[in-house]
Amino acid sequence: MNKHFGKTRRFLLAGAIAAAGSALLGASPAMAQELAEVRVGTNGVVSDAAFFIANRKGYFKEQGIRITLIPFDAGPKMIAPLGTGQLDAAAGAMSAGLYNAAARGINIKVVADKGSVEPGYDYMPVLVRKALVDSGKVKSFADFKGLKVAQAAKGGSPGSKLNEALKSGGLTYNDVQHEYLGYPQHVTALSNAAIDASVTTEPSASQAVERGIAVKMSTDKAYGDQQVAVLLYGGDFIKKSPELARKFMIAYLKGARFYNDALKDGRFAGPNAAELITMLIADTRVKDPEIYKKMVPNAVDPDGKLNEASLRRDFAFYKDQGYLEGAVTVEQVVDRSFAEAAVKVLGPYKQKR
Repeated sequence: MNKHFGKTRRFLLAGAIAAAGSALLGASPAMAQELAEVRVGTNGVVSDAAFFIANRKGYFKEQGIRITLIPFDAGPKMIAPLGTGQLDAAAGAMSAGLYNAAARGINIKVVADKGSVEPGYDYMPVLVRKALVDSGKVKSFADFKGLKVAQAAKGGSPGSKLNEALKSGGLTYNDVQHEYLGYPQHVTALSNAAIDASVTTEPSASQAVERGIAVKMSTDKAYGDQQVAVLLYGGDFIKKSPELARKFMIAYLKGARFYNDALKDGRFAGPNAAELITMLIADTRVKDPEIYKKMVPNAVDPDGKLNEASLRRDFAFYKDQGYLEGAVTVEQVVDRSFAEAAVKVLGPYKQKR
């Protein structure tokens, strides 16, 4: 992505910020003057839950913060405004593009977990068309050679997930054909046999299985503990407002802890589940409460800890595939200090029973 915004993009982003700010829950003119604004890029997906929780439960307000949620239809589109200071924070998936931005001098830091795979919480499974499984053509990842497999985009964490799954079957990433489609399109493409398999996040994954279109081939064992999505801070936010960035993290982790209290046995079935689902219906694109009962939630660390071993594994995949441009390391884009400082304030997490 071009690192410089044109006048049109600046105008559109400013409009989005103004619109989002005017719609902020319960925001009065007096409150707007008292609270410090933090502009947050979001895709409006379920794994952005910690933002929605912290906003609706008043955790940001407790820290003197008024957040403006700015919608984007794709994570990579947040990189440029983060680098120019038009966004303070953002929710994004790890990708080669993030490292390439850092190599170009765009100062963005990965500061906390936002969405990860843990045992029982494989919210980004590998799917296969049910007809291929029923016919016996595909029994395991060893049978994937030559299949047409969809991912959301090139150079992202789904590609690394697929790579690990194929390795478990004795194949390589280049032994399959690659298609790049948005997650909701995966369901349609599987149903009409335009693709044979996919790496698909929830809720699209459960929708495909529920409709009898696809079968889950992977469990969390295909690539356990993958760091899929993260909380990002812009360099200007860190440099110019470090105290505000620390307070934001406190509120964010309180939201992540509330989210964890809604999880049980790989489902939204914990003590806070009903309240969380109500918030997610209001703030995400997933409006059907029945879907939440069937889908597998993402994990998110209640202390914001990142799985750096996973980050390095995915980085190696990007490098092997030639997706990286310029000299950059995982360590250059990671900043643990904000999450660590917030945990010192909040103390250890104790799950609600």
